Amino acid sequence: MTKKHVALIFGGNSSEHDVSKRSAQNFYDAILATGKYRITVFAIAQNGYVLDPERSKRILALEDERPIVADYMTTVDQQDPLSRINALRAAGDFDIFFPVVHGNLGEDGTLQGLFKLLNKPYVGAPLRGHAVSFDKVLTKELLTVNNIRNTKYIVVDEKTAKTLTWAQVVKDLGDVVFVKAANQGSSVGVSRAKTADEFEAALTDSFQYDYKVLIEAAVKGPRELEVGVIGNEAPIVSEIGAHHVPNQGDGDAWYDYNNKFVDNSSVQFEIPANLPDAVTAEVKDMALKAYKVLDLRGEARMDFLLDENNVPYLGEPNTLPGFTNMSLFKRLWDYSDIDNVELVDKLIDYGFAEFEKNAQLSYEFVSLGEEKIGKFN
Repeated sequence: MTKKHVALIFGGNSSEHDVSKRSAQNFYDAILATGKYRITVFAIAQNGYVLDPERSKRILALEDERPIVADYMTTVDQQDPLSRINALRAAGDFDIFFPVVHGNLGEDGTLQGLFKLLNKPYVGAPLRGHAVSFDKVLTKELLTVNNIRNTKYIVVDEKTAKTLTWAQVVKDLGDVVFVKAANQGSSVGVSRAKTADEFEAALTDSFQYDYKVLIEAAVKGPRELEVGVIGNEAPIVSEIGAHHVPNQGDGDAWYDYNNKFVDNSSVQFEIPANLPDAVTAEVKDMALKAYKVLDLRGEARMDFLLDENNVPYLGEPNTLPGFTNMSLFKRLWDYSDIDNVELVDKLIDYGFAEFEKNAQLSYEFVSLGEEKIGKFN
C-alpha cells in the first residue's frame, strides 16, 4: 500500500512558537505510529520564513534554532516575493497539510488561505472558522446572537478606551474584570483587574498585541473546564476536563501561560470533571453547538467557566489546541478511549473528507461579454 504523504508544519511567528514545537513532536510521533503515512516536516521560523525539511527536522528535535535559521537565511533571495514559502517545494507531491502552528498564522486563517490557494487538503477548520474563532470579539458576538451563554463584555479600541472610565466598567461588568487582546492565544495579552490602576495597566498591556481589546466580567468562584471536539458534519465531544489553580476560587489566580505550558505541577486536574449530570450534558451541548455555529472542522477545544452556582459560560474556542505533554486536550481523548494514534488518523481522514466535499462545489461563472453601459441622468 502506498503511504499518504503528510506535510507537517509547525513553529510560526507568534508567542506560542515553542509550544508549537512541543505539540508537533507529539503529533509527529503519533502520525508515524499509524504506519499509514510518510511525513515531511517544515518549521516556520520566528521571522516568518518556512525552512527546508532537513533544517526543520533539527528544530523539531529541539536543536538551537537561531544558528539553523541564520544559516538558512544565507541561502535565501529575500528579493523574491515567494521566498518565505519556497522551501515547501522540497516536499514534492504531498497529499495533505497537517498544521501545528498555534496563534498567528496557524489559528487566524493565514495558512489555511495558502492551503486553499494550493488546492491541497489540510487538517482542521476552514479559513473562516479559524479567523472568526481567533477573534475573541467576533466569537462572543456569534455566541451571543445564537444564545450560547458567555460572560458580559465591552469592546474598545485605542480611541474609545480613552473615554471609558473604571467606574463605568464596574457599573456594567462588576468590580473584577479580565482584559484581553482580541486576537491572541494562550493567555498572552490577558490581565485581571480589580482597581482603576490595574485596569489602565491591563489596557496598556493588551494594546501591545492588538488594536481591539475585550473587557470581560469575571465569573464568581470559577472552575475552568475544557472539552475536546473532533469531526466535520457529525462532530463528537470528549469527556470534560477540569483544572484548578491554587487561589483561583478566591479570584487571585487563573490558568495563565505559565500554568499551561511551563509549570503546571501545582495545577489540580480532574478527568472526567465531577459535575452534576445536567451540567455535564449542558456543557457538551454548548460545545457542540458552538463548534457548528463557528463553522469548525477537524478539531477544537472549547474552554468554559463554571460559576459558584454551577452555571457554565463558554469562554472561547481553540481551533488548533496545544498537544504538548501538559495539554489537557491531549489527555481528554485518552480518557475518551481515543489514543493519540487513533486521534491523528481521524484528523487526517476528516481533512481529506472536507476537501473532497468542497471539491463538489461549483465555481463556474457567466462570461460578461461586451459591456453595455446604461444612461446616466
